[in-house]
Amino acid sequence: MTMKSSAAATWLLAAALGGGPVPLWANGLRLASQDGFATARGEAFVATADNPSAIYYNPAGITQLTGHYLRGGVYGIYFDSTFTPPGGRPNSGTTYHSQDQQAAAPALFYAYSPQGRWWSLGLGAYAPYGGRISWPEDTGFRTVALSSALTYLTLNPVVALKLGPQLALGAGLMVNVADLELEQGLRPAYLPPNTNFFRFKGDGLSVGYNLGLLWQPHPKVSLGACFRSHARVILDGRTEFEQFTLGVPFTRRAAEAEFEFPLTAVFGISYRPTAKWNLEFNADYTQWSSFDATTIYQQGQLPLGWPQKPVVTLTWAPSWIYAVGGTRYFDSGWHVSAGYAFNQNSVPDAHYTPLAADLDRHFLCAGLGWKGRRFELDLAYQFGYGPAHTVTGSRPPSLSGVFAGQNADGTYRFTSHAVMFSAGWRF
Repeated sequence: MTMKSSAAATWLLAAALGGGPVPLWANGLRLASQDGFATARGEAFVATADNPSAIYYNPAGITQLTGHYLRGGVYGIYFDSTFTPPGGRPNSGTTYHSQDQQAAAPALFYAYSPQGRWWSLGLGAYAPYGGRISWPEDTGFRTVALSSALTYLTLNPVVALKLGPQLALGAGLMVNVADLELEQGLRPAYLPPNTNFFRFKGDGLSVGYNLGLLWQPHPKVSLGACFRSHARVILDGRTEFEQFTLGVPFTRRAAEAEFEFPLTAVFGISYRPTAKWNLEFNADYTQWSSFDATTIYQQGQLPLGWPQKPVVTLTWAPSWIYAVGGTRYFDSGWHVSAGYAFNQNSVPDAHYTPLAADLDRHFLCAGLGWKGRRFELDLAYQFGYGPAHTVTGSRPPSLSGVFAGQNADGTYRFTSHAVMFSAGWRF
């Protein structure tokens, strides 16, 4: 599930003319949907974790499996983020829609648990973050944000140990590859051929770890927890900019920036009154406050007045995702699930950015699955809704925004429709 989504929002930073703060992250980047069964339950899965996608949700869960087990899927989403300018602005009655409204993310998991052994191994490849978003040129916040794109992939080998009939622990290494592109305007209007823009492009590698715990103190109750560490990444790439009206032609300079990816922690309890029912509640925490300030280092001589080392300020707040879901199992191997998740807004109005367009969001989910002796299928549908969030008092993110008199003030809304399909094979 794209928790807070736009499966298109950006999680990083960029420099701007004048070196002002350009916050770009929000909880909108988290792609929490990595499995069709879990998504159908509203992502309430950490205390169940009974298929190979547990490598992501709770690595201790793979101790519940036997033999070789391969499972993969695709999450596809259509989303619509909208912006209505406040009264008093030109075109204030117009509602603007974000562009690049479709996205997809694959996931693949493999687990091996030898019969009668106390250890299990697993390997996952998935996209826990990512997205793409762009806005029209005439929104009124052109010097604040135009577009961004993030690709973030994780390779996650894990090992899990069964310490007794009711207790298991898991741990893994997360190797992450990130690629980011960001663009904003430098003047309030786009008037070809007098183009003006600023771009940051970079990619990098980071390493982190994940831990999991699964404990069943009672036959009808299971407790689960998963911790994913922060990870520092250096985005190594370039900046590109031009502004013919000030005599600045197209310029490209090598640049890099260091970022600390936030840690997450998920806690859950599953209640199984009978073998045919599984009900679960999860609380999912993201420490977005790990984003404070960072510097973009540009190499080479820059045009007069352009900052060599712009400082980017990010002041996001920690936030929670609360999820509840349930599954009804049938004797024929079929099962149906439903769930609900609530995402808290992570971005304060004072540093709001349309590239995150973050707000409180609600997700309603439902799904159908079948599990046979060797093969299994799950299909989930997810509807996302973000009620109107009006931003006031936001600060221009750069001197270009100050000179243009632009900021991110206005009313934002969000809707999405997503499908998650997963298939598994036991051998």
